[in-house]
Amino acid sequence: MDRLTNTVRPYAWGSATAIPELLGTEPTGEPQAEMWMGAHPGAPSRTDRGTGPVSLADVIAADPEGELGPDAVRAFGPRLPFLLKLLAAGSPLSLQVHPDLTQAQEGYADEEKRGIPAEAPHRNYKDANHKPELICALTPFEGLCGFRHPAEAATLLEGLGVSALKPYADILRAAPEDAALREVLTAVLGADRDATAETVEQAAAAARRLAGEGGPHADSYAAYAAIAHHYPGDPGVLAAMLLNHVRLQPGEALFLGAGIPHAYLGGLGVELMANSDNVLRCGLTPKHVDVPELLRVVRFAPRDAGVLRPEEATASGEEVYETPTDEFRLSRFVLAPGGAARVLGDRTPQILLCTAGTVALHASGTGSEGGSVSGTDAGSGTYAGSRTDAGSRTDLTLAPGESAFVPAGERVELTGEGTVFRATVAL
Repeated sequence: MDRLTNTVRPYAWGSATAIPELLGTEPTGEPQAEMWMGAHPGAPSRTDRGTGPVSLADVIAADPEGELGPDAVRAFGPRLPFLLKLLAAGSPLSLQVHPDLTQAQEGYADEEKRGIPAEAPHRNYKDANHKPELICALTPFEGLCGFRHPAEAATLLEGLGVSALKPYADILRAAPEDAALREVLTAVLGADRDATAETVEQAAAAARRLAGEGGPHADSYAAYAAIAHHYPGDPGVLAAMLLNHVRLQPGEALFLGAGIPHAYLGGLGVELMANSDNVLRCGLTPKHVDVPELLRVVRFAPRDAGVLRPEEATASGEEVYETPTDEFRLSRFVLAPGGAARVLGDRTPQILLCTAGTVALHASGTGSEGGSVSGTDAGSGTYAGSRTDAGSRTDLTLAPGESAFVPAGERVELTGEGTVFRATVAL
């Protein structure tokens, strides 16, 4: 197994304090939004098997079956199929959706054929993969997830008392649910920007007043007022009012499948997703919004937010967050002092992340005896290392925010007092 050195991404919406507090480091004064753990080419983790730091992506590329296992390679190809993150939102992220696998493949092929540069600001598809994702709260966490039932959304809009919103409320009450949601979102995103900005400001002022007055929708009105504060005049504020507002307590989670509009508003969480960067934005951003493509991808069906809680611990003490995707599986272990060791053995690769306490990892065996890696890491020269020697990888201790990569087939024992999240493949 390998201790990972991970990159923190300084996106503008990130909290300046949440990740440093977890890691026990001093804040830099700059936002620290996401810490990536995995082999995504945008910011791969690094490890050292005795010959200096190397990219985890290069380690895997040198021996895919040895690192990932033959089952994962057959299912997903010679790359780690998931990306694990710590996500710390200090202000709202963009309102967004992700394509399904067919849409991603078609969209990527089309943009490649048209010669749109990979980093072009108007490019929608960075790769040909889908991006289902799961967010699990470490602190109280706030977000938007999925469309409200239209009648409920109409009640919220009517409660604001803004005359320009009445036509939207009328549509939401009159049309079939899916058609009503499509018509209103299309109208909001296609309306004159200046006229919409005035409506947003009126709606935000009303939402602030109603939040202060209390009532059954006070929390939702407070959330929409806060969003409008960060994105004044943005039509995405009106689009956000169509969505479920949800507050997660630590340990609770949300699964975001293809076509489900969502946004994270604030809090610290563990996020696990398929290894993709495909995002279509609905608003709350200065970035490109491709309305026609967005409308092709969004699933216009009302739904509950769908808060997930881990299933009861198995005999091994593992608590699993069940989702319908194969690329990843998230679970956690809460270790008590003096408790029995928890044994993890799997055909698939794993990343283990400590979020509380101190935990010890002991590699007690491997199902791929004698596996090795060799290759070249840009900027680090040639590397080579045995899976059973270099870097003294048989024992590791993890503190909060520290993580380890466990190759397929390697058996690991967990002991100590704390919480460990386990990311692996659902095969």
